[in-house]
Amino acid sequence: MLTKKPPALQSFLSLVSRRASHLARQQYDVIIVGGGHAGTEAAAAAARVGAETLLVSQKIQTIGALSCNPSLGGVGKGQLVKEVDALDGLCGRAGDWAGIHFSILNRRKGPAVWGPRAQLDRQRYREFIQSELLSTPRLTVLEGSVEELLVSEPNPEEPGHHRVTGIRLANVSHPISASSVVLTTGTFLSGSLFMGQSTSPGGRIGDAPSSAGLSQTLRETLGLRTGRLRTGTPPRIVKDSVDLSLANVHPPDSHPTPFSFLNTHTHCKPEEQLPCYLTYTTPGVERVVRESIHLNCHIQEDAKGPRYCPSIESRVLRFPGRQHQVWLEPEGVTSDLLYPQGLSMTMPPDVQLRLIREIPAMHRAEIHTPGYGVQYDFVCPTQLSPALQVKSTQGLFLAGQINGTTGYEEAAAQGLWAGVNAARWALSMPAMALSRTESYIGVLIDDLVSRGVTEPYRMFTSRAEFRTSLRPDNADLRLTLKGFEEVGCVSTVRYQEAVRVRDSLQDALAALQALALSTHSWRKKLPDMRMSENKNALLTGMDVLQYNDVSFEMLASAFPECFSPHMEFSQRLKIEAVYRPHCNLQKKEIERIQKEENMSLPQDINYLSLPVSLSQEVREILDRVRPSTLGAATRLQGMTPAAIVHLLNYVRHTGRKERRTRRDKPDRKEERKAAQSATNASLPQ
Repeated sequence: MLTKKPPALQSFLSLVSRRASHLARQQYDVIIVGGGHAGTEAAAAAARVGAETLLVSQKIQTIGALSCNPSLGGVGKGQLVKEVDALDGLCGRAGDWAGIHFSILNRRKGPAVWGPRAQLDRQRYREFIQSELLSTPRLTVLEGSVEELLVSEPNPEEPGHHRVTGIRLANVSHPISASSVVLTTGTFLSGSLFMGQSTSPGGRIGDAPSSAGLSQTLRETLGLRTGRLRTGTPPRIVKDSVDLSLANVHPPDSHPTPFSFLNTHTHCKPEEQLPCYLTYTTPGVERVVRESIHLNCHIQEDAKGPRYCPSIESRVLRFPGRQHQVWLEPEGVTSDLLYPQGLSMTMPPDVQLRLIREIPAMHRAEIHTPGYGVQYDFVCPTQLSPALQVKSTQGLFLAGQINGTTGYEEAAAQGLWAGVNAARWALSMPAMALSRTESYIGVLIDDLVSRGVTEPYRMFTSRAEFRTSLRPDNADLRLTLKGFEEVGCVSTVRYQEAVRVRDSLQDALAALQALALSTHSWRKKLPDMRMSENKNALLTGMDVLQYNDVSFEMLASAFPECFSPHMEFSQRLKIEAVYRPHCNLQKKEIERIQKEENMSLPQDINYLSLPVSLSQEVREILDRVRPSTLGAATRLQGMTPAAIVHLLNYVRHTGRKERRTRRDKPDRKEERKAAQSATNASLPQ
């Protein structure tokens, strides 16, 4: 099933609100500020949960735009896309519609760390996202710039020092009220653009930064700790000016793998996919960087840049004398531009041209749009709860680069979860959290709120302790059922499909387990299988499927009556068989971790005067971050094993004391009843 073709951009623009005066209402459940990957997922998720939602973006035309690289997914990032899709998010289906080059990265390793990835057509992706928003019930889109947050006294029955009640738009007198607000400002929060020695306000070339009043509200009114980060983007190259014969061609996978569990194929046919090209830097590139470093003020700034997607200047200065990869990636089916992945740079435009022409394939290249750097404010994410709500401010949620992350996929994952919880807050429903034992989204959020960031955060499979269980292939079974039954963000159609898949896989696994033969019989049935002649045991179909040279198709051919009905899930069954022993071992560890994760720490606890043996440093860490669970406390930088033990004992002791108190309460009631009866008996009749 592939979503129908989205309407043209003009159709979207004509059907959304362009000015605040056109709004049919001035009161919403949830307001989303920002229309990037975090904002679009947040808006759609909040509306799916049931909240009347308003999405405010500075430019309606750029909603869903791919601001930097025209790609989605990758190692660790592809897992996030699959999980967002499993929770009925947008980006997976958008990737299937807009993809023009699909590949699975890390195929030489196990399926748990495969990285689904696609090059995207920029225009197709943007149009798909806008089409989805247009067709989402309870969602309104408004063009405008948010001047400030409206803040009032908190609800005394909820934790927090402030309460957000809505927003005020620039050049608009009347406010727009809401029960909760999600900020997804990306690089626009006090953003500055850098190119050579020139700088100008903005979060993306051609767009203005967010209002200074918004940053002021966060810092001064709400008292949030903020920092400064930087990123950059490479120049866009005119495709016809590049000699691609001098680069190594990298074709896509012959059979594209969709991101979405709802899709069996991609919009782009296999034969219509476009290749990518690989080339390398030369000593001339390094020479140009060193000669022009005095002309580059961005690279000399103190703000931290992305470690895993550094500028070419940072690469050369950090690793002198090395060749560096440069991927030439198409920007669309009809686009005449190439995106040089690996050449992010902020030097003057004329120097950028000199640099790229030092690479043989681009010795006559022309630049369409020069590269530039961006610096922007972010909020230290340890001030957030696992629901992505600001702990000190009721109803305020943050998602995306404002939390110190980098990448579309990380932003989309946070946006979805912040949108879910913003809607649940507005509808007086309890907050939801995802554990790091059940999802990469849980790992991402836990890392942010527990550890914070010192540089832009990027997801890797190595960040997940239980990655053999958190695979791309089983994200639907891990999250879709929960998303429908507990969270409320999954449609009935997707839920029914997930239930069908779950039941079918269970039937197939039962059939594999039920078929048990001797090794001699297996060798006769599968003569190509490499099984030791000395081995003499009874093996099930599940055991045999764990062999590297045995596929489910082989079993179905040998036992068609048992396995042919389950061919739809052949790859998933193979992966399930390979990882079953590992997952069984991890299950016990997960159960132990979950007990620790779920041990709540009171949010009103006074760590500075807690009557346990804790160092002053540990007390200050706990008081500043205020982790919601003991598991979150264990991952705080600076926490010692001894401190965790003391905290554990305190929580257990407090819990036992509270349980004793609750048990004693009925006894006191009985005492009061007996006293009242005695009093009544002594009164004259």
